[in-house]
Amino acid sequence: MSDTLTVPEAAQAGSRSIEVVPVTGSIGAEIRGVTLSGDLDAATISDIRAALLEHKVIFFRDQHHLDDVQQEAFSALFGELQKHPMVKAAGESDAILELDKSAAYAASVWHTDMTFLPDPAAFAVLRPLELPPVGGDTMWANAANAYRRLPAPLKPLADSLRAIHSTDFDFDGSFGEDYKARMRDYGANTQKHVVRTEHPVVQIHPETGERSLILGSWVKRFAGLNNTDSAKIFEVLQSYVSDPENTVRWTWRMGDVAMWDNRATQHRSVPDFGDAPRKLRRSTVLGTVPTAIDGSRSRRLDA
Repeated sequence: MSDTLTVPEAAQAGSRSIEVVPVTGSIGAEIRGVTLSGDLDAATISDIRAALLEHKVIFFRDQHHLDDVQQEAFSALFGELQKHPMVKAAGESDAILELDKSAAYAASVWHTDMTFLPDPAAFAVLRPLELPPVGGDTMWANAANAYRRLPAPLKPLADSLRAIHSTDFDFDGSFGEDYKARMRDYGANTQKHVVRTEHPVVQIHPETGERSLILGSWVKRFAGLNNTDSAKIFEVLQSYVSDPENTVRWTWRMGDVAMWDNRATQHRSVPDFGDAPRKLRRSTVLGTVPTAIDGSRSRRLDA
């Protein structure tokens, strides 16, 4: 199977009901000409989805009208909403999380949301409630492009690997106690509620057919390898994801909304805003169980 994206018909130039402006050459686009709500017509939803599949993360400016209810309604247009299994939801909605300063520092390493589950999120939607005067950006990386850029000798290795993703992560102790303390402050009780899943390192995207890397900070080790060997291989493969040429960095403004394809990206916050407040609200859409290039699927492991 080719690892080249086949762009859906709705994404072809001239057929969109929205304006799509690329932000970088490898990932990200700003979407103009749409007011987000739960009442968007089918053509607009299709065009947004097509832009999302092509650019991996998309950004909307000036959506000041959105509140939790409207964010949830918009997100639900793209599938069943998913609640976090360990972090308490914000407000009255099970599908909306508040990401405060502690969350930003906890999420300052590259990761894909909820890969410790057999069915990680498909999409995520994020909007700011309060922003620091400076700093506090978010970065995304293109995991499909990372696979395409792997040297030919590395692709068979990646294709054959399976990784154990776990809430009890940190296979080599590199995160340290300060990071773990921030995770506890965030409220993600990962050590008390250990969840483990074995994913293929290379998955076939269920909508585009692209091959992409499932890595990030939830990886504990690779199946069949010890922690030391896992850490070395992880560093090599992860470097292709987080290469600056493969990323986009978004400077938030109030009224912004970001939406990303969680199946083809990693992201991280930039914890450069000191003690200033920073609050965002995130909703996620339930995904499917990843499939490897040999047709095998991810599987939940006993903790």
